[in-house]
Amino acid sequence: MDQEIFFQYLSKFISLTPDEKDILIPFLKHRKYLKGQYIVQQGDICNYDSFVIKGCLRTYHVDQRGQEHVIRFAIENWWTADMGSFINKTPADYNVQCLENTDVFQFSSTTLEEIFNQIPKFESFFRLIIQNAFVASEKRIVRNFSLDARERYLAFSALYPRLDQRIPQYMIASYLGITKQYLSEIRNQLAHE
Repeated sequence: MDQEIFFQYLSKFISLTPDEKDILIPFLKHRKYLKGQYIVQQGDICNYDSFVIKGCLRTYHVDQRGQEHVIRFAIENWWTADMGSFINKTPADYNVQCLENTDVFQFSSTTLEEIFNQIPKFESFFRLIIQNAFVASEKRIVRNFSLDARERYLAFSALYPRLDQRIPQYMIASYLGITKQYLSEIRNQLAHE
């Protein structure tokens, strides 16, 4: 069942033959995490790029003052990792934490290289998702500089529909760069419009 979810997701980007699927299946490392567990913690090496089958995660940084800054969320059919740590094998700048019980497929860099060698179109797929992630990151930077808090919240709601029902409000506020109280005011205003 989980394999089918992954193959349906892949079919949006590449077409795998039955033989290629058979090659890929042994590389699918399934892992379950409980709510609150970490896939990687700041300072550790991120050994896996994880595809979310079920669940919700947040990627965040804790600054020197102990304040959390949420960078992104990952839900079903999204990928998550500290990519800088994963690619360069350097200490992670980010924590990746499960906000719900979570199921993922995890890929080490060695595993990905083996898949790329055996299924070359998988490397093209990975290039596409990395490019899409880069574009999304740039758009988020522009939104943070050019939109007010209300507009950022509306953009968040469009990007992550109904996610606000799955995670605490203070995490959304952190993602938006505002206080929890200000987020509450924005939500109240929108509810009365």
